[in-house]
Amino acid sequence: MPELPAKKVGIVACSGEELSGGTVTRLAALRVLEELRPAETVTICLPLFLAGGEGDRAFARFYPTIAIDGCEKRCAARATELYSGKPAATIVVSDIVKAKGLAEPKGLRTLDEAGRQVVEATADLVAHTVDVLLESHWSRSEGAFSDPLQAQAEGQGSMQATCSCGSGIPVQLVEIDGTMVSLVALPLIFERFREAGQKPGEELGAELLDMVCIYNPIPEGSEPSYIETLLREYRDYLHRAELDS
Repeated sequence: MPELPAKKVGIVACSGEELSGGTVTRLAALRVLEELRPAETVTICLPLFLAGGEGDRAFARFYPTIAIDGCEKRCAARATELYSGKPAATIVVSDIVKAKGLAEPKGLRTLDEAGRQVVEATADLVAHTVDVLLESHWSRSEGAFSDPLQAQAEGQGSMQATCSCGSGIPVQLVEIDGTMVSLVALPLIFERFREAGQKPGEELGAELLDMVCIYNPIPEGSEPSYIETLLREYRDYLHRAELDS
């Protein structure tokens, strides 16, 4: 199996600008990404995520992600679940305010003192949730927890940085039956097979497909077309590698 980057936790924050809660989520996310857990987290850009950013969606598909929302609409959590999978934890600012008995934050671009306190409380909860998730066994192939710590991790988020597009999960566009398809981790798969000295052939096509299936959904009945494309792309990859060497 290709070696994906070391496990990190993705953070996707609400982008709503019409409510103070949206400002709180962004400031809290920045505090975690830049100060509290900079080495353990990456940011997921919600607008890019919604627009079809493959790097962000790929990261959220294979790594645990925390959605931070400003209100009960939970736009960040819903978008994550729609395009990649259910987030590992969901944190809602309005729930934190109620649970801790804090004053409602006020202000949009600039928060009042109550808003700054909510930012700190939110950031602390996110940082703690990051710690819990990093101690859990997350299955990249399933996009879910694979151990009993799941309940603990979900419980921490029930109060409901670097960029992920640079997180090291490459995505390659290939043409299959006249349609452009994004295949996650394909360059890593090709690299692993080349290092193992694998040559293109019928048997290798099946092996390539098995590996690609771990990271990408393959439509039923399209396996022969995928194998043909993967072998073609792998031959091109080997040719380019030979020219570069």
